Amino acid sequence: MLDLFADEMPWSEPLAPGAVILRRQAREQSAVLFATIAQVAAISPFRQMVTPGGYTMSVAMTNCGPYGWSTDRHGYCYAAVDPLTGKPWPAMPDCFRTLAQAAASHAGYPAFDPDACLINRYQPGAKLSLHQDKDEARLDAPIVSVSLGLPATFQFGGLKRTDPLQRVWLEHGDIVVWGGESRLFYHAILPLKAGSHPQVGPWRYNLTFRRATE
Repeated sequence: MLDLFADEMPWSEPLAPGAVILRRQAREQSAVLFATIAQVAAISPFRQMVTPGGYTMSVAMTNCGPYGWSTDRHGYCYAAVDPLTGKPWPAMPDCFRTLAQAAASHAGYPAFDPDACLINRYQPGAKLSLHQDKDEARLDAPIVSVSLGLPATFQFGGLKRTDPLQRVWLEHGDIVVWGGESRLFYHAILPLKAGSHPQVGPWRYNLTFRRATE
């Protein structure tokens, strides 16, 4: 367990070509990040979306920024309006954007300018199935994924669904950045194990920053 070394400073670990794990990079900001997530959710509440195949996702989601990712029985898309409220998604908070840009720059992507932040909330048993992030117009921009709350097992594969998968233990404050050669690599989160985090109890949150439009 990485928490055995909780006093260590943040560090970086290579994951794949173009991909890196920034360990503990968001820990010091976590109180502000959790408060900001609550502010976003007060405007655009968390919801469990339904996929085109009729599957209700176990992960609850909301968005902030000019565009938000959504799915329903008609497909996947980015839209400027929250389909639940009929209003624009909440603006992307400055603390979110600053964190994402700093992480991307650290990973070798200094020009990253996200226009979408998907916020996922996991409860025990919730998972994210193996998939590619390919709905974005700008595949030359990286993905920045921030883990908060309970730890989870992240799977990171290759360009084909059948490629071997790495299993990576992600803890509170870890950030994964991937782009370049690994931008379209398949990835997943295994079912969340029950636990209690001192700041958020039984939850795991994930902030995923993308450049959705040109």
